[in-house]
Amino acid sequence: MTLAFISKLYKPAPFIERLPEDQVDPEYKRYRAQILSTIFVGYAGYYLVRSNINVAKPYLISELGLTKADVGYVASALTVAYGLSKFLMGNVSDRSNPKYFLATGLILSGLVNLVFGFVPGLFSMIVLWALNGWFQGMGWPPCGRTMVHWFSDRERGTKMAIWNLAHNVGGMLAPVIASYSLMFFGTYKSAFFVPAVLALIIGLLTFIFMRDTPQSVGLPSIEEFKNDYPATAVEDREKELTGSEILFKYVLNNKFLWIFAFANVLVYIVRYGVVNWAPTYLTEVKGYNITHSAWQSALYELAGIPGMLFCGWASDRLFHGRRSPVMVYSMALVVGAILLYWLNPKGNYTVDSIALIAIGFLIYGPVMLIGVAALDLVPKKAVGTAAGLTGLFGYLGATAAEAGIGVIVQQFGWDVGFMAIIAAAVLSILLLALTWNVHDRREHAAHD
Repeated sequence: MTLAFISKLYKPAPFIERLPEDQVDPEYKRYRAQILSTIFVGYAGYYLVRSNINVAKPYLISELGLTKADVGYVASALTVAYGLSKFLMGNVSDRSNPKYFLATGLILSGLVNLVFGFVPGLFSMIVLWALNGWFQGMGWPPCGRTMVHWFSDRERGTKMAIWNLAHNVGGMLAPVIASYSLMFFGTYKSAFFVPAVLALIIGLLTFIFMRDTPQSVGLPSIEEFKNDYPATAVEDREKELTGSEILFKYVLNNKFLWIFAFANVLVYIVRYGVVNWAPTYLTEVKGYNITHSAWQSALYELAGIPGMLFCGWASDRLFHGRRSPVMVYSMALVVGAILLYWLNPKGNYTVDSIALIAIGFLIYGPVMLIGVAALDLVPKKAVGTAAGLTGLFGYLGATAAEAGIGVIVQQFGWDVGFMAIIAAAVLSILLLALTWNVHDRREHAAHD
């Protein structure tokens, strides 16, 4: 009985009788604002119970006697589990109601954080944080499903860029909340249980304000509402697909999706290779104190906000839905900015800051647009799986950047480390260039 209830609960919401025509426009506008706000706050909430461990790391070492390697194992457990979950749970989310799916993942992550601060032993911490990573994988896919059902193809780049700012907002709030919690309560455990309580509250609010499809609240499909019918591989856009159909018919056999997935590995190597090692490089090589290094890293993240907004808008308006030209140009400029950052002589603080701001502005557009491109390539009932595949490969790149760049620098020095990052950027350009004309709306219009 319990399994039957859960299955019914998570099934996509049924369509209801359509509202009168004079109510469609105002109700659509109201729901779109409500739902975009809900998935923005909801996804930002996921970061509160994911990035908080970075603040607690020094205390796990000093108070619990863990080594840096031990803490690295704990953090890596989340990354690996998260990447797998984003793909596998993405397939489940394509056949689920995001109202429940998004809220459940956040609430379960909050519960793991409540327990985490009180468990003894490294093994228990690794298991729990891996479990947290699995629940974290329930965040992006239902948001992607929601976006394609409520926002049309013509506006998707811009709207996805706005929603994607939740990554930056959550990433900036997480260490602030965790650190102030630690200061107020005087124990590292507060860096877990305070964000956990906030996550539970946000999860409940997500459950209250989230909706599934427009048809579940009496509205027409987004294609009809916006008169925007992009090319699709299915005759019936509203038919729910089976898990095997999604995987084997629309995702795993899509060559462009695989190109974007492999490109995402390289883009993530550049993204995390720069930001994760910036404080170490700036202090060791450039001679800055930790405060200056921290501010430069923060500028990198902040610059990503206007960068994503511009890239999303440009892909919609300037390139007619083609995401790859924006990504190719951005990654080419990233190479130049990394060269400036690397080769700038010691002591030129302003130039280093400008270089990091430029990298941050330019790199987050491709990070976001690869996810949008994945949504463009498949029917809207398969977007969670498609984005999950590219996301899985992205986190393989993040792992490679964290461990691989560290090993390269340790063995061969910073110059070789930067060469590796630049090589990844150049290879990503070559791959993305292969998809230059994918999803050109002008071609779709010509066939309508």
